[in-house]
Amino acid sequence: MTPVRLLRDVLLRNPRRLAEIAGWSVLETAPAFLVGFAVARAIDDGFAAGRPGTGLAWLALLGAAWVAAAVGARQVVLAVAGIAEPLRDELLAHVVTGALRRAAGAFQAPTAVGSAAVARANLQVELARDAFAAVVTVVRGFAFTLVSVTLGMLTLLPQVALLVLPPFAAGLALFLISLPALARRQRAFLLADERTAEELAALAGGLRDIAACGAQDRIAVHAEGRVEEQSAAARALARVTAARTAALAVGGWLPVVLVLAGTPWLLANGAAAGVIVGALAYVTQSLAPALNGLVEGVAVSGVRLAVSLDRILRSAPPAVPVAAEEPDGDAVELRAATFAYGPHAEPVVDRMDLLIPEGDHLAVVGPSGAGKSTLTALIAGMLRPDAGAVLIGGVAAHRAARPGRVLIPQEAYVFRGPLLENFTYLADAGRARVERAVAELGAEALVARCGGYGGEVDPGALPAGQRQLIALVRAYLSPARLVILDEATCHLDPAAEERAERAFAARGGTLIVVAHRLSSALRARRVLLMDGGRTWLGTHAELVRAAPPYADLVGHWEPEYA
Repeated sequence: MTPVRLLRDVLLRNPRRLAEIAGWSVLETAPAFLVGFAVARAIDDGFAAGRPGTGLAWLALLGAAWVAAAVGARQVVLAVAGIAEPLRDELLAHVVTGALRRAAGAFQAPTAVGSAAVARANLQVELARDAFAAVVTVVRGFAFTLVSVTLGMLTLLPQVALLVLPPFAAGLALFLISLPALARRQRAFLLADERTAEELAALAGGLRDIAACGAQDRIAVHAEGRVEEQSAAARALARVTAARTAALAVGGWLPVVLVLAGTPWLLANGAAAGVIVGALAYVTQSLAPALNGLVEGVAVSGVRLAVSLDRILRSAPPAVPVAAEEPDGDAVELRAATFAYGPHAEPVVDRMDLLIPEGDHLAVVGPSGAGKSTLTALIAGMLRPDAGAVLIGGVAAHRAARPGRVLIPQEAYVFRGPLLENFTYLADAGRARVERAVAELGAEALVARCGGYGGEVDPGALPAGQRQLIALVRAYLSPARLVILDEATCHLDPAAEERAERAFAARGGTLIVVAHRLSSALRARRVLLMDGGRTWLGTHAELVRAAPPYADLVGHWEPEYA
């Protein structure tokens, strides 16, 4: 669907709203028709003729028109909102649907969706809605004001229109001619802004790994290039907007000069002093502000609307972007897998070979920034290796069907809604099964705090540990046979952490735990140590003997286990 067709459909499906807008616009622009005529009559028939009562009556009539216009303006805003909000809902549904397709059923929620989709949802949809409302408002106001002013000038003195309308039309034409270049510059700026946001979001997720690899300077140079690109686009956009000033000068202020210069001609054609003042009032109080509103509205809001709609509609993925493949089991295998945050950064995961058999229980340990979270993201399919392969049951991790695995990060997704819906977000589980999962993971106090399974969850009011318990129960109930806990129990006390890990180990399937405490490594069948690009794999006892960094880590982490 093209942007033009989308906007046309949105407008035509609301004929009642359009009729309301038109009706209230007549009332709103009544002062545009009266301002010049009322001022002229107040001067010529009232004050200049020695009848101040008549002059005040005309001004009172104009004042009443302004009061009525305020009422009309309020109703116009409400009617425009009635058209703009459905557009927002339609665009948001479009973006979210596309993002979910791209994520192919991501683990906890749409948090694994690409940052570009998030930017579109959070920025461009709102921008498109606001821009659409602004464009409808200013174009409607301009059209009704132009008609009202033209009728007013013809009623006042037709010769006034001959002095005012030609330069006004020239200024309008100058602005319309500049629009294509303005649209190109605005598009370039929005694209640069999106690329910068996407780049910085990706870097933020790997800050610890970047620092650990000493790649700060290279990454900073790369990020600075993106920021400079955005700055250059902004400067180019600012240069093109100079055409707006010229259009306003020609269309808004040249008529004033012509009316003043043509005063002798107007007087010769029957105009009085009040007509001259009235003509100037038409230009300065109605026509010039209307042109200024159109120029500002279309130049900013109109171009942003067109660019945003184009970006939103073009960025939608196909209905089935990547065919998901069913893995043959839950075994995880890395074959010379390499990943770096940027083309010039040091690899965080460097030619790693790793086999995690189906049903294994692996703990991943290492200093902060060693790449543990990056490894889990590769296994989860959220990141793709730059070289080598990451396989789940023989299928590339990013192509493997999502329901077969679940990842719980340190801060899991919990939404406002009934507790039972939070628990069963990833599974169609009955009440009895949910109660068993709650008992296994020790979440009874959480259920009581929320007022039972039907109680409303307020994520902001829950402690971090209880939010994590919701996610743990959710993952436990899911059909996933591969569970990845990336320090998911860091907000739990040691006893609650042990209970949760033992429950997942007894649940069956493959369990990968990024250890927050050494006790997690002691409970695992095997331990993977990641340290400065090197890795060791074995049992806890084997690594204590064979891997000095692990022995040091054990002594530093939990002296009683050394």
